[in-house]
Formats: sequence, C-alpha cells, structure tokens
Amino acid sequence: MSLVLASLLPNAAQAQPTEAWQAPTLSITRYDEDWSDLADAEKRDHHWTGPFKYVPLGDDAWLSTGIELRARSENYENNLWGSAPAPGDSYVWLRALPYADLHVGKLRAFVQPIASASISVAPSPSPVDGSGLDLLQGFVEADLGPVALRGGRQMLSLGTERLIGTRYGPNVPLAFDGLRADVTLGAAKVSLLAVKPVQARKGGFNDRTSPEKSLWGAYAAMPGLDLYYLGYRNAAARWGTREGTETRHSLGTRWHGSRNDWHWNVEGVYQFGRFADGPISAWTLGSELGRAFPDAPLAPDLTVRLNVVSGDSKRNDNRLGTFNALFPKGKYFGELSPVGPYNIVNAYSSLGLQLAPDLSASLAAMAYWRYSRKDGLYDIPGNLIRNAGDSRAKFVGKEVEATLAWQATAELELSASLSAFAPGPFIEQTGSGKTIHMLGLESNFRF
Repeated sequence: MSLVLASLLPNAAQAQPTEAWQAPTLSITRYDEDWSDLADAEKRDHHWTGPFKYVPLGDDAWLSTGIELRARSENYENNLWGSAPAPGDSYVWLRALPYADLHVGKLRAFVQPIASASISVAPSPSPVDGSGLDLLQGFVEADLGPVALRGGRQMLSLGTERLIGTRYGPNVPLAFDGLRADVTLGAAKVSLLAVKPVQARKGGFNDRTSPEKSLWGAYAAMPGLDLYYLGYRNAAARWGTREGTETRHSLGTRWHGSRNDWHWNVEGVYQFGRFADGPISAWTLGSELGRAFPDAPLAPDLTVRLNVVSGDSKRNDNRLGTFNALFPKGKYFGELSPVGPYNIVNAYSSLGLQLAPDLSASLAAMAYWRYSRKDGLYDIPGNLIRNAGDSRAKFVGKEVEATLAWQATAELELSASLSAFAPGPFIEQTGSGKTIHMLGLESNFRF
C-alpha cells in the first residue's frame, strides 16, 4: 500500500517562472529511478530533496542518495483461523532503507543497507520480521549501450510479481545474489538472470546466499506483452510428505494495457520439470479487468479478478501437479493474505475511490476455493498450513478488506487497512475455524 507516487513539488508551477520539473516516480527497488536530469542546478532548487538526489562529484560523476523509513503495526485476532501459535498477535515492524547510487561515466555502483527490527512478534520473531543491520542491495553495473551488465546483490521485480517479487510488504524484503543483463531491442527490454535468493538471518551482516535454491531465465517486456522463461532449482524441496530435489521450468506470458478508461491484465504460466522421482506438470491463469470513471464523483475504479492455480490431483503417485509461485510478492491477495497462490481459485472484486486529491480508499471482497480436493492449503512462501486430510470441501473462505491512504506530503504516506477472513467448510473441517481479523497501520517516509 505504501508506494509513494508524487512529484517533488506539486505546486512548483506557481513558485517558479519556468515550467515545473516532474520528478521520477519513486520505486520500491530504487535503482530504477533516474535523477540525471537534476544535473541542471535550477531544477535541483525546486524542492529540498534536490541536493540529495543529485550530488555533482566532478567530470561525468555524480551521486544520488535517499532513504525509506517505515513503521508498520499489524494486529491480529485468531491468526490462521485460531490455529497459529499466537492467534492474537499484535506487533510492530521497523525498518530503514538508505541508499547511495554512484555514477561515473558508464559505470555505476548501487548500495542499500537495511536496518530492521520488530517489537512483540509472538511466539518469536523470524529473520523476515527483523534481521538487524545488513546489506540489502549492493551491485556494480556497466552501461554498454543496448546492454547493461549488473553483478552483485539486488532486488528483482518482474511484471506484476506473480513469480518474482520484492517481498516488500513484510519487514525484510527479498534480494538475490548473481548476474543480470538487460538488453534493449527497440521498444522491448529482455532481462537475462542467473541468481540465487538471499536468506535473511538474525544478527548483523550475516545474510547469506541460499545454498539450495537458484533461479535463471529470460524475461522480455514489450509494450502490452511480456514473455518469459524461468528456471528454478531447490535441492531441499518438500511437497506434502515427499522431499527431494526440485527442478522446475516456467513458461509464461502476460497481456496488459489500458484504453478508454478500461484496464486489463491477463497472465498464464505452465510449469514442467522433475521433483524427487517424478515429473511436474502445473499451471496458473490469472485475469484482471477494470473500469475507471474519472469524471464521476470520487473517480471510482472497479476491478474484478479471477485466479486459478493448480494443485496436486493424486496423493499416491509420483507426479506433482502443485504450482510453485517461486518468489512471489509478500501481500499476494491483499493486506491480509493467510493463503498463497498454490492449489487455489480466487475471485476478487474491488472499488477504488479518490476521496480528495491526497486521500484514497478502497473496498474489496474475495472468495477462495481449493483447486484440487486431494491437495491442501499453503501460505505465500509455499508452506503447507492445512493438510487435505479426509475433507472433500473445496470452499476455503471469504474475505473483506477496506484500506485508506493519505499522501500527507510528497514524501510521507500514512495508511490503514481493516480485514476479516471468515472460514469456509474446508477450514472448519481441518482444524480451528475462527474468523481472522486484522488491523494494519503504516507510516512510510521516502525520498
């Protein structure tokens, strides 16, 4: 929810005799922001952050700096429908993400440490709740014209983050160690990847490259269409009661765009490979269609989605049909996301409202079913949270969520969310079945 989309000085046109300068959109990954236009000293004077975003260091050398300071409180009642070790958990996440982006000619060095901590996470905080002081991103890049070569530690965000995301919602985002090459071919950009995920660990400067997992592939982003292949290997995979090496290949396509107040996003992925001693055959299809009414009161925006994610259809054979979302975004279906994109059918509808120029709200309703009766229910990282057992029920539950976001300044956003997830027959038949309630409060300062 906390993605700041604002220029540095919205009213600069009244304050300056020339046309106001429009700042880049602030991103989550930060390295995508291009502040080179602030080489013009007059543009740097448009806002107090200008001198931090472009620091001239001499001939063809300059430095960009910034920071994100986030405090987030999450308050749960009946977490995981009352079956969690701390069903009534309330805690606070704190993190600071400063960065420095050095440009010297065609070379670049990007460094972003992270300081993260949590308060009152029960029964005990995980490394993703807080890992102390560590290096979140640190890489060097060479600009070779149509090709940019990058090596080191970096966050990745591909498409809508169905398979490769930043895990931005939780306290410690996800980074990868390895190599990336971005090749520009006309209006298309092809990203070639060979990386390993970074495992967050408690303590200072001890996050490590995963020894079990690796990711490689190519992602082509074109106007309105993405095509990609992703390869994945996990030497210590576990699905159900089986363990072994998982080698999985994902072929995907995404069609997206907007026209005449309509917007859409359709993405399909097929997966194949081997797990333990058997083959893999899995798939997902996600669709989104929306309609904006910019001239109506409160500028409503209606959106509907339908996601279908395959599960395993037989328990006793060696074939695996459960889709693997690999490294998806952290808040997958909403601010409250107790279930992940595995063996699930999800229907979603939302209404976005612009209450004021700096105040937005949304109302959403969701419903969830198991895709296969033979497979269980998983969380976002892919851990099994409810075994299928003897239940034949498919309906998992329904959820409602309301959010409110206030862009207090160009740098500060305050937001709140209120969610409830009422369990269906499958949850009630396989364990505790209480309604989850969650209140989320967040303050995010970023420049």
